[in-house]
Amino acid sequence: MDLTQGTDRQKHERSKKMMLWFGIGSLIMGFAGWTSAYIISSKRDDWLQDLELPSAFFISTAVLILSSVTYILAKRAVKGDDQKMGSIWLMVTLVLGGIFVSLQFYGFSQMLAKGYFFTGPTSNIKMSYVFLIAFVHILHVVAGLISLLVVITQQLRGKYGPKNMLGLELGATFWHFLDILWIYLILFMYFVK
Repeated sequence: MDLTQGTDRQKHERSKKMMLWFGIGSLIMGFAGWTSAYIISSKRDDWLQDLELPSAFFISTAVLILSSVTYILAKRAVKGDDQKMGSIWLMVTLVLGGIFVSLQFYGFSQMLAKGYFFTGPTSNIKMSYVFLIAFVHILHVVAGLISLLVVITQQLRGKYGPKNMLGLELGATFWHFLDILWIYLILFMYFVK
């Protein structure tokens, strides 16, 4: 397909989607770098082998997966021109995103209660990576929540409908990426000892 063909609107939509995918690609490279460093560091003598990830991380994973489902339901509702249900599902997604972030911080408190710290004399390089990777993901979820607030605002203003889904689709794509990224990260941290 020739990207220079089509109406101005089609070109605009393709360029917005392409910019989102460039951003997602750069995030993938960043997290690939951190997980690669994690693997390389796991060869150190002081690497903590018997770390148990906090239970809150696993609960938050289920919440994030559920939030992707509610975002899909929001998209379907708007595409079917059910604006009220679209708005409700978007707000449910926002609440679930907030719960995810809260659970992540609760997971940090669980690690601290077990004596695992990010830095300091009692810290460990593995714990530093776990804190870093989870915290950087949280920052991106906060960015996703901000984009979701913009989507909700636009939805409540009546901007989206069956023929105008771009902002909603971009927000959903980013949200689903964050979900898939977290699933990868939690599995990575669980299985790579």
